[in-house]
Amino acid sequence: MHATFWALVPALIAIVLALITKEAYSSLFIGIVVGGLFFAQGNFEGTLNHIFKDGLIAQMSDPYNVGILVFLVFLGIMVSLMNKAGGSAAFGKWASSHVKTRIGAQLATILLGCLIFIDDYFNCLTVGSVMRPVTDRAKISRAKLAYLIDSTAAPICIIAPISSWAAAVAGFAPEGTNGLQLFIQAIPYNYYAILTIVMMLCLTWFKVDFGPMALHEENARKGDLFTVPSKEYADESKADGNGKVIDLVLPIVVLIAGCVVGMIYSGGFFSGVSFQEAFANSDASVGLVLGSFGALAVTIVFYLVRRVLPFKDCMACIVEGFRAMVPAITILALAWTLKGMTDSLGAGEYVEGIVGNVAGSLLGFLPAVIFVIACLLAFATGTSWGTFGILIPITLKVFPLGDGNPLALICVSACMAGAVCGDHCSPISDTTIMSSAGARCNHLAHVSTQLPYALTCAGVSFITYLVAGFTKNAVVSLVIGVAMMASLLFILHYSNGKKSEVREKGK
Repeated sequence: MHATFWALVPALIAIVLALITKEAYSSLFIGIVVGGLFFAQGNFEGTLNHIFKDGLIAQMSDPYNVGILVFLVFLGIMVSLMNKAGGSAAFGKWASSHVKTRIGAQLATILLGCLIFIDDYFNCLTVGSVMRPVTDRAKISRAKLAYLIDSTAAPICIIAPISSWAAAVAGFAPEGTNGLQLFIQAIPYNYYAILTIVMMLCLTWFKVDFGPMALHEENARKGDLFTVPSKEYADESKADGNGKVIDLVLPIVVLIAGCVVGMIYSGGFFSGVSFQEAFANSDASVGLVLGSFGALAVTIVFYLVRRVLPFKDCMACIVEGFRAMVPAITILALAWTLKGMTDSLGAGEYVEGIVGNVAGSLLGFLPAVIFVIACLLAFATGTSWGTFGILIPITLKVFPLGDGNPLALICVSACMAGAVCGDHCSPISDTTIMSSAGARCNHLAHVSTQLPYALTCAGVSFITYLVAGFTKNAVVSLVIGVAMMASLLFILHYSNGKKSEVREKGK
């Protein structure tokens, strides 16, 4: 079964079960068990060893993964502190006097998401913490908030030269290639990321919602922000209301500054390395932990000095914040283990063989083909970075950068765009999981409402890559893609308006 279609089956089983049962934990675990059975060829002892020793324990002891989990816990504690101190409630009251409409609340969320481009994990949880009080007051569903967070996380990071994603892509570039320069040159061709931003703005401005999201938004206007029966975040502890806006703003500003400093520190900036090189060489896991710990310490001291929280309550928030992150940590641990199963079965080698077989005969169609392959691989494995690592080197073997063929840049960008798209759609993606956590939204509610939107953007992006493969012109292709997206959403807006008129006449 190694390096065959069977290598993707465990992840596909987990995804299908999650979408059918609406339950993530058991679905992921069943996928892990299937992967263990495949690897051990049905041997009971070998299956158990692969699932737990080679899988769960190995993933949970990986330094990078542990760093991300610690970062999650620190952010959970900070959110709990800000809620307890009343900072979130105060910001919500302040914002409600300045952001009075649902459109304004959504645009503010998009803007903040675009500004926090350093790292997608950091983006998800920070934007969620800051904007949740605002969107709740505007009666925007948690599913819609999770979509806006998810759509300004990876799609923004993948077109931001100063981000952990730029560093990751640069690291996957072949030896002798300036990885950061390659990343920057590929940005104009990253159609999925750009069209996702266009789509969010059009959805907000035209007041369009379709698929399951339409029901969530309709219920939110009536006061139900969750829609699904499972409202694990509905009984969150409420803030006492004694805080001020500064009690939320200062911790967030310190958190942003701390994470930037932590990332360039991990890249050797304070040892004489240039800022650009330090960011390219940074370890996001270490940098985010250092930055979030520093912000947590400053927040506690700040609250104690201002006397908005006694020391005892600050310490109680440590347990409360950890508890709030348990669902996200559990799903992440299972998703990482499932990825380990597909890796051990040779999913990467299988996809490499597919790309090698189609490269020779479909040159004009290759950007669109690579986009689809990257989508499927990232969807099945739940990882964008792993998809970069597999497909970018293959693409640059087919089209060396030095031969003057623009298809090289277009195809590299198609790798990145497809990886983000698949990651965006996948219920086992860590970014998708943390968007749910940041919005305090039921995870599968987020997946089911976001999927139609992501697939719509993927369809337009696919056509745009077909155009780019033959025109080899970034601007012409993008203009066509943006026009298609805006036209499609305007038609949906017009159609929804007609349906509303019919319903009103029926009453």
